[in-house]
Amino acid sequence: MQLKDRVAIVTGAGQGIGASVAKAYAREGARVAVIDMNFDAANCVVHDIQAAAGQAMAVPCDVAEREQVQAMVDRVTAAWGRVDILVNNAGITRTAMLHKMTVEQWNQVLAVHLTGSFNCLQAVVDGMMARCYGRIIYVTSAAGVLGTIGQINYSAAKAGILGMTKSTAKELARYNITANAIAPGAATPMTQTIRTDERFKEKYLERIPLGRWAEPEEIAPVFVFFASDASAYVTGQILAADGGMTIH
Repeated sequence: MQLKDRVAIVTGAGQGIGASVAKAYAREGARVAVIDMNFDAANCVVHDIQAAAGQAMAVPCDVAEREQVQAMVDRVTAAWGRVDILVNNAGITRTAMLHKMTVEQWNQVLAVHLTGSFNCLQAVVDGMMARCYGRIIYVTSAAGVLGTIGQINYSAAKAGILGMTKSTAKELARYNITANAIAPGAATPMTQTIRTDERFKEKYLERIPLGRWAEPEEIAPVFVFFASDASAYVTGQILAADGGMTIH
């Protein structure tokens, strides 16, 4: 029970990696707020957690909307008293070649990944600073490290997360708050096209030395590590759980 009695917020937790992380945190003893715009999906995750004797609540929230984020954090703290762990996992894609990408597509992706992460961080950080404890976990991507084709908005947002992680770590270290990022590569709805489309799947698999996509459940233990006391002396780091895709 590495996270016994901790309170965690996991955004984008209605499916994929976020859902697996929420369930893993609950198994380790945390009370988990399952955050997603799709309230039905979030409720399904909560049902699974509660069926396994875990504690969880579902809260609908668009992280790009600051007022919704504050209301979500207020609801969690009213129920459980505080927030110890924040996982900024919510994300979207709006794919287009750069010369065809609209400003709306650009803004939508940055609003969720960058502004959304900032909104959530600001909403929880005062309480963490007051208690001198916190674990901030960002989610980046190989696209933010290596770049990609057809997703300049997503790559830029995920590269921005790297800077956010390091700046958060440096600024909040004095308060015993750590900040780290994970760059996962897993079989999720977000990667479905490049995993299944004949035009892309072999090309992308060739980039993964381990030769396969991970299941979301294989990525969750890395999130547990960064949320636990085992990582108390680790901050400002980017960990690639991507089968070796980002080996330089």
